[in-house]
Amino acid sequence: MAVLEGANVRLRPLTPDDREEVFGWYNDPELVAPFDRYSQETFEEFCRSLESAPDDPTSLAPRFAIERRADGLTVGVLGHYRAHPVLEYLDVWYVVGHPAARGQGAGSESVGLLVDHLFRTETVERIGATCDVANLPSARLLEKVGFRREGTLRSALFHHGRWHDVHVYGITRSDPRPARPPA
Repeated sequence: MAVLEGANVRLRPLTPDDREEVFGWYNDPELVAPFDRYSQETFEEFCRSLESAPDDPTSLAPRFAIERRADGLTVGVLGHYRAHPVLEYLDVWYVVGHPAARGQGAGSESVGLLVDHLFRTETVERIGATCDVANLPSARLLEKVGFRREGTLRSALFHHGRWHDVHVYGITRSDPRPARPPA
């Protein structure tokens, strides 16, 4: 798996040393909530999903750790998956799990690196993403990277005892993307 270098972040494969921290992020309802479901799988199931992800295009397991270049701190994870069995596109997702790293640009730089990488290495013309309509930081991140809001899926995600609307975002190979400083 590739290592992707940005000006401030490095996207690298997860290591066994990352597993406990990332599993903790996934199972922390305060971190993931109120905008998404959080995992309640066992640690063993989580590790198996990490191991099988490279061979499974539909896997929701993280494919990269987000590491700050300045100090080597792992601050989040991100991934991509084939979201639909017929439509030809990939969806991306991301979690900046380390609270001190939120709002510092690591998420947007990481998503931008991943989008560029996927357009270089995959044949898809479109990459998508979704976010809860109330998740304004995530919406800003996607728009900063060049995604366009394409619509809203009403009552599409159930968590915390109620149905939530989600915005659908997309970026195509021909859409302009902001320039990023070199690594």
